[in-house]
Amino acid sequence: MLLVIVLAAVRFWPHAPLSQWLPGSTAVMSRDGQLLRLTLASDERYRLWIPLEQMSPQLVEAVQLYEDRWFYWHPGVNPYALARAAVATYSGGNRQGGSTLTMQLARLAYRLDTRTPAGKLEQMAWAVWLELRYSKRELLEAYLNYAPYGRNIEGVAAASLIYFGKPADRLTLPEAMTLAVIPQAPNRRAGRGESLTAARQRLLLRWIDAGKPLSQTERQLLALPVPARQLQHLPFRAPHAVEQILAETAQRQPVLTTTLDAGLQQLVERQLARYLAQTAPRGVHNASVLLLDTRDMGIRALVGSADYHSAEIAGQVNGSLAKRSPGSTLKPLLYALALDQGLIHPNSVLKDAPTAFGPYQPENFDGRFAGPVTATEALVRSRNVPAVWLASQLRHPNLYDTLKAAGVSRLQSEQHYGLALALGGGELSMQELAGLYAMLANDGVLKPLRLDDSVVARKEGTRLLSPQASFLVLDMLLQNPRPDGLAAARRDGWPIAWKTGTSWGFRDAWTAGVVGPYVLVVWLGNFDNRSNPALVGVDMAAPLFFRIADALPLARPSDRPVPRLPPNGVSRVAICADSGDLPNQWCPRTVPGWFIPGKSPIRVSTLHRPVMIDTRSGRAACPPYDPQHTRQEIYEFWPSDLARVFREAGMPRKAPPAMSCGAIPSIVDAPPRITSPLRDVVYTLRQGRGEETIALQATAAADARTLYWFADRALLGSSSAGGSGLAWRPDRAGIYQLSVVDDLGRSSSRQLTIDYQ
Repeated sequence: MLLVIVLAAVRFWPHAPLSQWLPGSTAVMSRDGQLLRLTLASDERYRLWIPLEQMSPQLVEAVQLYEDRWFYWHPGVNPYALARAAVATYSGGNRQGGSTLTMQLARLAYRLDTRTPAGKLEQMAWAVWLELRYSKRELLEAYLNYAPYGRNIEGVAAASLIYFGKPADRLTLPEAMTLAVIPQAPNRRAGRGESLTAARQRLLLRWIDAGKPLSQTERQLLALPVPARQLQHLPFRAPHAVEQILAETAQRQPVLTTTLDAGLQQLVERQLARYLAQTAPRGVHNASVLLLDTRDMGIRALVGSADYHSAEIAGQVNGSLAKRSPGSTLKPLLYALALDQGLIHPNSVLKDAPTAFGPYQPENFDGRFAGPVTATEALVRSRNVPAVWLASQLRHPNLYDTLKAAGVSRLQSEQHYGLALALGGGELSMQELAGLYAMLANDGVLKPLRLDDSVVARKEGTRLLSPQASFLVLDMLLQNPRPDGLAAARRDGWPIAWKTGTSWGFRDAWTAGVVGPYVLVVWLGNFDNRSNPALVGVDMAAPLFFRIADALPLARPSDRPVPRLPPNGVSRVAICADSGDLPNQWCPRTVPGWFIPGKSPIRVSTLHRPVMIDTRSGRAACPPYDPQHTRQEIYEFWPSDLARVFREAGMPRKAPPAMSCGAIPSIVDAPPRITSPLRDVVYTLRQGRGEETIALQATAAADARTLYWFADRALLGSSSAGGSGLAWRPDRAGIYQLSVVDDLGRSSSRQLTIDYQ
């Protein structure tokens, strides 16, 4: 009775898990199951603990069949096997082992010397002790995790990764049999050799005798040499990404699965190496590349430097985490903020002319000024003066506020940067920049980057931009012409919205963009901050960017992106190409343009105006006009500063003629008259009744063709001057300033009160 109590106490007394006996390694894997690196345990061994469920069932069966077929029936010691081994060993025959799996586990765990009878007795005692304290399943799992596999390799998980490059649950039967026989003579059988082949054939015969399933293909494979990889060929891939995830993981795990795609990582590394071989004569030897999947924010490829092992370029530095000047790659974020705050629409005309912002007078990279340019042209041509002007006009949040909200670290005070922040005056990392571009692709929602695949991708994030502004700025970047002269989006390629950047002093060359479902960021430079005139974004970084971007559809054809549709709240309208405003009757050329109703600043153009010319003098005629000696001509009325820029650029505009009788008359006569809604009437609408609208109607002069309707200076839409008007449903209750403008620039307005029930 006392013995039963003692045995029960030993059995159920709390004990540590077997997995905590010895320190373990960490296997860092790609998301597609490729081994990137296997770290050493603290005792300089490759040892990786995995549960029994993650081992090949054929491997588990083969080990028991070869080592201890009575494992589930003995109490830790098999007297028959010991007696048979003793007779064979001490009678002069071949030396045999009689140890059970539990006895072998005891020898491994307690570092026992079992070559003497005393050592063997101690091993047997520890085996019984283990059987009393742990279940058979726990003991089998522990043995398979601690079994020796040659040199400093222990456990089937580490051996499977090192010899076959795959997890232990994906082993084929020949591979499983190979691992099953190595622990009996690990130094002779580690990976290859005649001893291994002979032992595997003996196991095969036992497998057949036991009636285990065996296909003809498996039988043929078992007759071939073992295709095992040696320890010196252990993978060392994506070193910067691996070191980053190991540093960020607080509690070391046996297996760390990254978001990296092994195929895409290899593609990026190959393209980078080939490109730098060509740029070496220009003194460019280092680069970093990051490829991010915007669908789940997983980093698919990361190259922190051109050569991890090169001390000459400080190759072990992870360039994707280094703080660098982004140059003009921040301008898309600036333009998105301006779109959101109603400062511009994509076709707004901005002034690229010498301008002073207090003591600060920015210049363009090429030292020239382009005069009037659309916002889209200013962005894709990276004009600095329009960007600084937009930065000066932003309200809260401005560019600095947005960078802080996006989690850009180590920013100095806003006063430190001033307006130069719009031109890359601050510093941020490649990973932070990639997150900002992914925000544009994700409709203005900022989400954290993922390198650990076990971290669940966030469905929600922090909204920093509207979906409308994000869509418009990407549409603007899609119009950026490629440096190689090919079409912006080739028939077999993906749409590419991209932007370059060059830091002050030619220290950093950038290209960043959205390529289909990915964000790709490329940087070239020197970690010691040396300048090089060759480090220009469009010349140095863009070619590498497009090599990788063009290879992505070929490498991942199944990732073909879904066409990006305009979100609700974005409308398309005809825009006067020269002025960026709604066309009047005299605008010679219109283009389609996007705008955000209720937000984008838009008005009827007054750039083109008619002037009556006296055919005898060539000067402007004075009223009353003599029809026999006058004709109408259309002139462009540019502000004086822009007219000067045109002249300096060698593109003078035809100036309106002078008049002998005074200034050119403005557009007058018969402004449109609002007939609906009525004055001094409160219009009451019901909530949830979207079909209830207010009719916007006006009478216009005979020469008017189109009427444009505005509420608080926000365009509502247009209607024909002789048509039925426009239906409008206000989005809120309150007081509105309603205006109508005809295509000759004449206008009228009235106040309107809206109530909702």
